Amino acid sequence: MTALRIGVLAYPGCFASEVFGVPDLLIMATHIAGPDHPGYEVSVVSPRRRVTASGGTALAVRPLREVDVLIVPGFALLPATDIPAALAALRPETEAIRAHAATGNATVAICVGAFLAGEAGLLRHREATTAWLFAPELARLHPHTRVRPDRLVVTDDGVTTTAAFSAMYDFALDLIRRHSGPAVARTTARVALVDDARSSQTPYVDARLLPRPGAAFSHQVMRRLDQHLAAPYDLPALSAAFGVSTRTLLRRFTTETGQTPLRYLQGSRVRRARHLLETTDRTVAAIAAAVGYKDPGTFSALFTAHTGRRPTAYRTAFRRPADRIVRPGPP
Repeated sequence: MTALRIGVLAYPGCFASEVFGVPDLLIMATHIAGPDHPGYEVSVVSPRRRVTASGGTALAVRPLREVDVLIVPGFALLPATDIPAALAALRPETEAIRAHAATGNATVAICVGAFLAGEAGLLRHREATTAWLFAPELARLHPHTRVRPDRLVVTDDGVTTTAAFSAMYDFALDLIRRHSGPAVARTTARVALVDDARSSQTPYVDARLLPRPGAAFSHQVMRRLDQHLAAPYDLPALSAAFGVSTRTLLRRFTTETGQTPLRYLQGSRVRRARHLLETTDRTVAAIAAAVGYKDPGTFSALFTAHTGRRPTAYRTAFRRPADRIVRPGPP
């Protein structure tokens, strides 16, 4: 076995932490694996002679060369960012990504580095992920890509994309697991205090930060469902409240939002349950009842399907400090 050649593509404005995060973890893995392991040969490369990363950090870069894995870090993507214009300014990088992919070697896009991979044509007819906050925009720009906003890491035919920032470590641990073995990966995760058991970014989603889809009609339906969160789902009654047939309500709501009213209600109930698990001492059964489920088992299955964690595991991971817990009053 020979050393795995890793190239990190640096470019103006890229996140410096995402340039060095994976290489640093690979260095740790190399030390843990011992001197007989071939390890990793890492270089920071660029089509430019000089690169200034985020925060004005000057990066020492090497010319582009053939590597086994090319890693594309992300950049600061703000609501006001003109994404097409930003990508147009990075044409040397997207051309480098395209040329690397043509060799058949692996490409990895960290966080919103997926937008560069998409600009280079690598995401067409593939599954991909990115930071949950920007997944809708990636899907809009690349309609021929199946964007998976729930996934931490997606690999499809040699192209890997990851969720935001810390998901680069999920990818790195998987790379270490495949190249250095599961024992080295486990030890590296423990030494670095990196979670090696995550499976989804869904538990981290804050729906308040996402654009609210739909038009006036669907917004009114959403508001009514939110106001009657614990009530049984009754499609005929919901349709009657808006003076339309069930078929019309389903068609209009689904067209405007991309989901059914029941699917929206389930997501809204899970969001409320997440808040209660984080901020109160209520039992799972009490929380289930508060969001409309008499059977805690049914609630638990739905919650797990949406978040990737059982309610008790979610509370353990995301519960706020004790002095911020709201003590519930009498039921």
